[in-house]
Amino acid sequence: MTEPTNVIGPFPSWSDPDKIVSMDPWGHAIVEHYSDHLEQGVDIRPTIAITKAHIKLAEIDEAISKGELHCDGDIVSADGELKVVKVASEPVWHIPGVAKRFGISEATLRRALFEDTGGMYPELITRPDLKVFLPPIGGLTVYIFGNPDHISDPSKRLTMRVHDECNGSDVFGSDICTCKPYLIYSIEECAREAQNGGVGVVVYFRKEGRALGEVTKYLVYNARKRQEGGDTAANYFKRTEFVAGVKDMRFQALMPDILHWLGVSRIDRFISMSNMKYEAIVNSGIEIVERVSIPSERMPADSKVEIEAKIADGYFTTGNVPTSEMLENVKGRNWDEIAH
Repeated sequence: MTEPTNVIGPFPSWSDPDKIVSMDPWGHAIVEHYSDHLEQGVDIRPTIAITKAHIKLAEIDEAISKGELHCDGDIVSADGELKVVKVASEPVWHIPGVAKRFGISEATLRRALFEDTGGMYPELITRPDLKVFLPPIGGLTVYIFGNPDHISDPSKRLTMRVHDECNGSDVFGSDICTCKPYLIYSIEECAREAQNGGVGVVVYFRKEGRALGEVTKYLVYNARKRQEGGDTAANYFKRTEFVAGVKDMRFQALMPDILHWLGVSRIDRFISMSNMKYEAIVNSGIEIVERVSIPSERMPADSKVEIEAKIADGYFTTGNVPTSEMLENVKGRNWDEIAH
């Protein structure tokens, strides 16, 4: 009843300790692969689930009405629903492998995890023979547009976005950032790729607020809008560092694991401006042919502060890189315009 709706893999990367260290490649098929252990009473639970779904988005309806996307009955149904295969995955860390990926000793990683979780997992220190850890962090979801078999087929084109969660924008439409517009744009591009005979993939990670969380993010918003001189691109990262001590708490070293689980060897169109994500993927052995930035017409006015600051900080762009003087002139709403 709960078995996967689609067969994915296995691929050689599933058995390569340098490719996958943060998830159990066989976590979606525990009955098939761990039946002997289950019969012995060992408590083994699935960490991956694969299902099918239809997605209904107002933005997709709008794209269809404008003729930017068409209903083919296969990828996009007659009433504008996107047909997808969804994969949910929870983290399963192989401690020695994760330590190697981070370039630190296993002992250092164990101590850091023990301290950062408030001592909740003493076995990290007392049981060095236990090599697997289930970290109390968010997982990820994969949305596949088109035939999942095409992901690992080098003769098929692959369009992909790796997206980090932004609840305020993705769900509720806040226009202070480009998260939702970029996500919607990537969904449209993935659907088009699938309609053209390729496949599209969106990987959605739970790394809210650059992994700083929503409380910190909202504190930063307040600091940005209340600062002297207004919310400018020149001070965008300074406000985050002032509140949180760092500009970004995300690490992307483990991110490519899910791509290797999917059998990805080449990404034809990578819809992202993040150099951290790009470098992590390429350094893991996956080729990226083309990088795609968000079209300027998709950017909300108030989000220009964020995007111009990121471009100036080194994010990928096909346009001009703003100077320091230009960043001073890029301003978002002031506090009086927000107050209500």
